[in-house]
Amino acid sequence: MSTGQLEDLHKYLLGIADNSLILGQRLGELCGHGPSLETDIALTNISLDLFGQVRSYFQYAAQIIADDKVTEDSLAFLRIEREYRNVLLVEQPNTDFGYTIARQFFFDAFHFLFLKELENSKDETLAAIAKKSIKEVSYHWRFSSDWIKRLGDGTQESHDRIQEAVNDLWMYTDELFHQTDADKEMIAQGIGVDTLAIKKSYYKMITEVLEEATLAIPESKYWHKGGKQGIHSEHMGYILSDMQYMQRTYPNMEW
Repeated sequence: MSTGQLEDLHKYLLGIADNSLILGQRLGELCGHGPSLETDIALTNISLDLFGQVRSYFQYAAQIIADDKVTEDSLAFLRIEREYRNVLLVEQPNTDFGYTIARQFFFDAFHFLFLKELENSKDETLAAIAKKSIKEVSYHWRFSSDWIKRLGDGTQESHDRIQEAVNDLWMYTDELFHQTDADKEMIAQGIGVDTLAIKKSYYKMITEVLEEATLAIPESKYWHKGGKQGIHSEHMGYILSDMQYMQRTYPNMEW
């Protein structure tokens, strides 16, 4: 690959990894605060799965950049807010259990379809990461979609609260399919996933589960975006202040 193509691949890797990094951090905030012990452990395990995937992406991203100072740790902890390329959906707060599940549900459907396509990447490393990760993400999808059905078709209160969460987070889903210049370059090379090609399948998956859960499909056509360009919500700074505290407070520390 040329230098420019390697830079595009590096950016593409960060775009994939940052989604899982920030969502994993959000789920990590819930450790010890789940509504039941079983659910608490499940959410924590999903968080750990996401962090494990992030390590694979960041290790590869650091490997292809000719800079000894760039490591998986520096990519995770030492970038500034505008350098993160995650979608806005994953940085939304854990308002309540309904919001946590709705956020997970919307991301899991995309993540599953994305990895299915990434398995066919011409980049052998990316394809291998996808093959390993999809086993975990298929469980994530079953977990979140099952909870959507339980809450939607449960009590009146659980129905109303998950419907509110679905309505509020729906407007963040379209950004999942936005393509940056690096995305387009990787798609052209047969390395990246053409997210526009899976958009129809995504909303079909989402709609089928929501209907089974007796939940209304949101009608809003207004979409929030900007995260993939580094323009984040007000929540992102607070996430990074927690996540980066040790590295910022004790530079160059070693265990």
